[in-house]
Amino acid sequence: MQGIGEQLLEKGIPVSFSEPMRLHTTLRLGGNADVFVQPESEAQLETALRLIHASGEKLTVIGHGSNLLVRDGGIRGVVLMPRLCTYAFEGDCLIAGAGCMLHTLSEAAAAKGLAGLAFASGIPGTLGGAVFMNAGAYGGEIGDLFVSAVAYTVLGERVTLTKEEMAFSYRKSGLQESGAVLSKVCLQLTPGKEEAIRAEMAELAIKRRDKQPLNFPSAGSTFKRPENAFAAQLIDHCGLRGTWVGGAQVSEKHAGFLLNRSGTSKDFLDLMALVEKTVYEKTGIRLESEVRILGEDE
Repeated sequence: MQGIGEQLLEKGIPVSFSEPMRLHTTLRLGGNADVFVQPESEAQLETALRLIHASGEKLTVIGHGSNLLVRDGGIRGVVLMPRLCTYAFEGDCLIAGAGCMLHTLSEAAAAKGLAGLAFASGIPGTLGGAVFMNAGAYGGEIGDLFVSAVAYTVLGERVTLTKEEMAFSYRKSGLQESGAVLSKVCLQLTPGKEEAIRAEMAELAIKRRDKQPLNFPSAGSTFKRPENAFAAQLIDHCGLRGTWVGGAQVSEKHAGFLLNRSGTSKDFLDLMALVEKTVYEKTGIRLESEVRILGEDE
C-alpha cells in the first residue's frame, strides 16, 4: 500500500497514511484510511487517478464528509478528497472547483448580487459532494442550478458532463453510477439584490438553529424523505425521540437527526437499524439511509 502512496508523493500530490477518517466527517466517527490523497489542482487530480487505476488499488472518493459514515475498521485502499477550491463568475454563472465549500460559494454569490444559492448557505459540505448527492434544503436543490461540469473518469480521462447526463433526482445523480470525479462545476444563478439575498440566508440560518441539533456531531438528516411522509415525523410517532444505543442518540430536538454522543460507528449503525426496524414494524414504511456508509467493521 505504501507503493501507490510513494508514487503520488513523488508527483508532489499531498498524501498521508493511516489517516483517521473521524477527522474528515462531521459525525467525527470512523477508522483509518490506508492512503489518503488530497489533489490540489486539476492536473494533480488527473495524475492521481491514472496512478491509482494503474496500481489496482481500490479507490474511494469523498467530499467534506458531511453526509458520510465510515465504519470503525476504516477504508482499505485509497481515499481521494479533491481540494479544488477556486471559483470565478462569468456573467450570472458561477464556475467553481469541486472542493469549494457551499457556504463560501453562497457568500460569494450574495456579494455579487446573484441569487439561487441561499438554500445551501448552511449545508456544511463541498460543491462536489452536493452535486454527487443532489443536496438540497428548504425547497432548493443543487441540481436545479447545474449547467455542466468537468470531471475525470477513474482512468483519468477528462470529460464534460451535461445536466441531462447527470440525471438528477431526489438525493441522486449520475455520478453515483458512473464513478466520475468532479473537477469543476458551472451553476446558473439569477440576478438579485444583495440585501434581499442576505436576508434570506439569515432567515434560513435562524430556522436551522431553532430546529436542528447543531451542538452535537451529526450527518444532517439521517434518512431520506419517504414518499408522502417525513422521516422525522415517523420516527417521533414511533416513540423513538431521544432513544440511545451506546453513544449514539436520536435527537430530542429533531428526530430526523441521529447524533454521535461519544459513541462508535457501530453504535450509530445499530441505532439506524433499530429506527428502521421499529418504523417498519409500526408503520409499514421502510426508511432509506441518506447517509453514505463506507468502510468495514472493526
